[in-house]
Amino acid sequence: GGGEEFGFRPGGWRRGPVDQAGEDHEVRVRIALDDAFRGAERTLNLDVRERGPDGRVRAKPRSLQLKIPAGVTNGQRIRLAGQGSPGVGRGGSGDLYLLVELEPHARFRVAGRDLYTDLPVAPWEAALGATITLPTLAGTVSLSVPPGASSGQKLRLRGSGLPNPSGAPGDLYVEVRIVTPKKTSAAERQ
Repeated sequence: GGGEEFGFRPGGWRRGPVDQAGEDHEVRVRIALDDAFRGAERTLNLDVRERGPDGRVRAKPRSLQLKIPAGVTNGQRIRLAGQGSPGVGRGGSGDLYLLVELEPHARFRVAGRDLYTDLPVAPWEAALGATITLPTLAGTVSLSVPPGASSGQKLRLRGSGLPNPSGAPGDLYVEVRIVTPKKTSAAERQ
């Protein structure tokens, strides 16, 4: 008695406190594509399952300040050391792993670090070539559509995809979509 604990250690059961590392946890986090591109800080509110002193598992609300590094990708795991369940005795806390899920974007599709978008062009712009303003995650760029472009043709903007902290960034692929305007001006008709 007297509050002493018995624990199994190599060599058998012995008297004294039990040291046990805390459990690791994994939580899915949805991140906006703009935050994945630039990096961001945000508060993350989540329920982490923890085992209480009575041995029962409970969902415990936690609030964490999260720094999202620029260039995170879909399915990537971010490790927050020591943010899992607390350990017992001298056992350290477990880790919290965040499984990144990129939210769908209105303009861009994601494949790894590469981004894909559609570029609507008028038939005469496709036939004669044109310089078109294109919004990207990094800002607006001028894109040259070559003369004779066909619908479905892909133009590549090298390095304009998601950044890569340990290598080359992804690319932005722009797919030409020829669309016929419902109304045209006299200059366009000419």
